[in-house]
Amino acid sequence: MKFQGKTIIITGASGGIGLATAKKFASEGANIVLADINLEGLNKARDQLKETGSEKVWISRCDVSQEKEVESTITGAIDNFGRLDIVVNNAGLMIFKKIEEQTENDWYRVLSVDLLGAFFFTKYAFLRMSKGGSIINISSIHAIETTPMVACYAAAKAALLSLTRSASMEGKAKGIRVNAILPGAIDTPMLWDNPNVKAGIEKIDIDSVGKPGDIAGAISFLASDEAEFVQGAMLRVDGGRLSKL
Repeated sequence: MKFQGKTIIITGASGGIGLATAKKFASEGANIVLADINLEGLNKARDQLKETGSEKVWISRCDVSQEKEVESTITGAIDNFGRLDIVVNNAGLMIFKKIEEQTENDWYRVLSVDLLGAFFFTKYAFLRMSKGGSIINISSIHAIETTPMVACYAAAKAALLSLTRSASMEGKAKGIRVNAILPGAIDTPMLWDNPNVKAGIEKIDIDSVGKPGDIAGAISFLASDEAEFVQGAMLRVDGGRLSKL
C-alpha cells in the first residue's frame, strides 16, 4: 500500500472525480479527508468508503471560497491524523451563459471556487504540509481549448495552470511538488448536464469519455514516490481528445 499512513485532503469529494479519488487512495492505505460544501453528499461518501472497509475517514464541510473554512479543514486534517501529505484541489463550479449575459457575480462565484479555493489550500498546505508532500490541481482541457458560453470557467481553469506553475517553483524549496491534471470529457453529472453537450454545440465522442477512476489513477501517480521528479507538470488525461484535428 503505497500511501499507507499518509493523509490526503480531497475537495469536491462528495461525488465524481473526488469520490473516485478517495476510494483509490483509501484502497492504498491513506487517511482520507473528504471536503465539500455538500454535507449530505459528504456523509454518503463517507458511508460508501466505510462499506469498503475504510475506517480512517474524516469529513469537513468546507466552502473552498472561504479562507477560514479552508484553514479549518487543514487544521482538522492534521488534528485527526497527525500529518498532511497530499491535497487534491478538485472542487469546481461551471456556469453556462453568453458573455454579454454574464454578471460580475457570475465571475466572482466561479473564480472564488475554481481558482481561489486552490490558492487557499495551497497557501495553508505550504504552511503545514510535511516535506515530500504533493498538491494536485484539477484543471480542464477548457484551459487550452474551449467552447462558447463557459468563458469564466475556462479563464479560471487557465489561471489555475498559472497558479500551478508559480506554486511549483515556490514549493520546490519546501520539498512540496505541485502539478496539474487537465481532464477531458469524464462521465460525471457536470458533463451530461452541460447545456452545450445537450445542444450539440460541444460534440462528445463516446469513445473519448473517460471514467472518474481514470483521473483518480493519474492523481495517484502524481502523488506517489514514482513521480518524485515531476514538478510543475500539466498532464492531459483526455483520451486523446485534444489531439484530434
